[in-house]
Amino acid sequence: MRYAILALCAFIATPAVAWQEGAGYLELADRLDRPEDGYCLDLPGSGEWVDFSMPLNAHNCKRPGFFADEAVTFDAPGVIRFPAYEGCVTAVGLNGASLPGAPVMLRPCASEIDTDRAPFIAESLQIFDHREDGRIELLGADLCLTVGVESAPTFSPVHRWRALTLERCGAAPAARSVWTRFTPDS
Repeated sequence: MRYAILALCAFIATPAVAWQEGAGYLELADRLDRPEDGYCLDLPGSGEWVDFSMPLNAHNCKRPGFFADEAVTFDAPGVIRFPAYEGCVTAVGLNGASLPGAPVMLRPCASEIDTDRAPFIAESLQIFDHREDGRIELLGADLCLTVGVESAPTFSPVHRWRALTLERCGAAPAARSVWTRFTPDS
């Protein structure tokens, strides 16, 4: 019985370790109104309550710890993947193109599905360039991940979130569009 419980615990722990491999957080370089923890790319919700029908947002970085709803990897050729949820950051758009003000969402990775059956998922909407200036641009679109001007509390008054949209790179203020990568302590 004791070994069965240990084996079950090892099985349950394995997925958490698997999604952490090579993953990190994508944090806004300017911490804005969150000097203690900054803002990270985030899925709405947490744990069992992640809502994939909602756009991604910027949420204060969850520290200490390493949380699946903020953990991303950068896969070639520029895909930002949430490994715990097996999805890719996807610009909302039509015919493979997006527009300023469009949100980004978590969707199946175009390289892993039949895109003929998913017309709103195109590889061109999932390839991002983490530019030398720190901005993250939808490749070839001159649209960069930019957080909103305002923040608001989440379900907890100690947490805050901001809207996350694609804006013209040259018009997006650096304080709201320059990102860094880091690996949090687990």
